[in-house]
Amino acid sequence: MKAQFLGEFFGTAFLLMIVVGSGIMGHNLSGGNEAIALLANSLATGAGLFSLIKTLGSISGAHFNPVVSLIEYFWGRLTLKKLISYWIAQVAGAIIGVFLTHIMFNQPIFQLALKNRNEPYLWISEIVATFGLICTIALSGKKNVEFAPLSIALYIVSAYWFTSSTSFANPAVTIARALTNTFCGIAHNGILAFILAQIAGAVFAYLLLKNFEKPTIK
Repeated sequence: MKAQFLGEFFGTAFLLMIVVGSGIMGHNLSGGNEAIALLANSLATGAGLFSLIKTLGSISGAHFNPVVSLIEYFWGRLTLKKLISYWIAQVAGAIIGVFLTHIMFNQPIFQLALKNRNEPYLWISEIVATFGLICTIALSGKKNVEFAPLSIALYIVSAYWFTSSTSFANPAVTIARALTNTFCGIAHNGILAFILAQIAGAVFAYLLLKNFEKPTIK
């Protein structure tokens, strides 16, 4: 249990350092060109996520995401105690990851995001993004499990671009990104709606997946 908790904590911390750090770097170097900044952000996130899944997948399952852990619980692969432990590790790791990113970029450690993302079209985007993520995780490794990390990473890269919300698809990420007033931030008024949308997307995916042969989430 301890190793799994640490795997989720450090994995989610590094995920947020990758997301927020590449967002800051991309924004700083792009001269205000948001397309270039988003491209840098998405590619770094995909590459980092692939590495994290390959590195920590055998330790904790490499969830790094409360809704992924929730679906694992629904499938009976996590106990309630372990689910809560994973949630604590993921949220704590995400917040620590943001704080460390601020330190690395010589910014104030404690920040509150001001970027408003509290719009209905963005909620729908988060439902779609999370639905697609859960389906990708559950189905991409059914025949060749070794391809799952690459499939997941590539899905996230693409979802940065095909969703209007840039695919948060992760409650821990959403909470932590409310604590950075940078390229990747989300103002506090959008947190609850995003998380509810992410849960809805995950549950819709779970209900659909029940109609298939029981999938394997790694």
